[in-house]
Amino acid sequence: MDIQDNLGHVFSSRFKIHSYTPDMSDIDPRLMERLFPSPFSTPTHATPLSHPYSSSSLSHPFPLRPHMMGGGAAATAPPPPSGNKMLKGIIAGGITGGIEICITYPTEYVKTQLQLDEKVGKYKGIVDCSRQTVAEHGVRGLYRGLPVLLYGSIPKSAVRFGAFEQFKKHAVDEKGNLSPGARLLCGLGAGVSEAILAVTPMETIKVKFISDQRSANPQFKGFFHGVRTIIAKEGIAGTYKGITPTIMKQGSNQAIRFYVIETLKDWYREGDPTKKVPKLLVGLFGGIAGAASVLGNTPLDVVKTRMQSLDAARYKNTFDCAKQIMVNEGPRAFYKGTMPRMSRVCLDVAITFMIYDSFMEYFNKVWP
Repeated sequence: MDIQDNLGHVFSSRFKIHSYTPDMSDIDPRLMERLFPSPFSTPTHATPLSHPYSSSSLSHPFPLRPHMMGGGAAATAPPPPSGNKMLKGIIAGGITGGIEICITYPTEYVKTQLQLDEKVGKYKGIVDCSRQTVAEHGVRGLYRGLPVLLYGSIPKSAVRFGAFEQFKKHAVDEKGNLSPGARLLCGLGAGVSEAILAVTPMETIKVKFISDQRSANPQFKGFFHGVRTIIAKEGIAGTYKGITPTIMKQGSNQAIRFYVIETLKDWYREGDPTKKVPKLLVGLFGGIAGAASVLGNTPLDVVKTRMQSLDAARYKNTFDCAKQIMVNEGPRAFYKGTMPRMSRVCLDVAITFMIYDSFMEYFNKVWP
């Protein structure tokens, strides 16, 4: 035995140091299961975990901190919002707008004609207006001005749904749901956006086209000729006549519609944003939303239409227009064209949301 071995023997016997080899049976099996879970065991996030300081959690080898409660964040957190949501909304909305207006334009034409009719007018109602139009211009007369509205409907719908998806992305809670106030504000933002960027210029041109057809000597030979004539005569500002009532109308329109339909969808889903709503039910909800918006803002629509007509120069501003209608025609004039507008809007909104939801569903499958 050399000196080193002798010293080691003396030191160990002096201080009685013993080596210890751990036995696997001494290790807490719960700790091993926590560190190395079995593929056949029940995941820990399958059931909600208790509070870290409750009696049931004191024996747990690794109590969770408060921010880790609720069965595991990764298990319950909704998927992050897609960066393509707004772009999908713009494309789906544009396609939807083009299809929808081709279906519903005749009712829009009759509504506008009745709203332009003065106190002693030539039309007695919806049927009489349609009959006289067909007698004078044929069935195609009900589609006069369609290209104007088609050119406007595509960007209008694209801006509306794109803006709503963008606002919604920033307003949803951790589960992906919108609060009632957020539904209203997102719809309002979508309506104001479409009013400024698309609706006002295109609606002004549309109303001027329909007004021109009513005159004895129509001056517009086509869409582009009409636009050139309006701009040459009134400037770009001529296409933004009635922007104030348009913003008020579109803002209230979309606030009401999106609030109603999102509320009805949430009621059907019972708080689960991943639950699909049948398309026919979406159409029904859309019709209800459309009816609510008509009852809420038809007076604004009448004022807007008058401000965008060829006779708009007779009004000093939006409020003067409303005053003159009240004084000269009475309060009932504010609800002229309500029934044709109701029939058009209910069908319009029902079709719009059904088509839009279908395209968004398709885009989400092929375009993650």
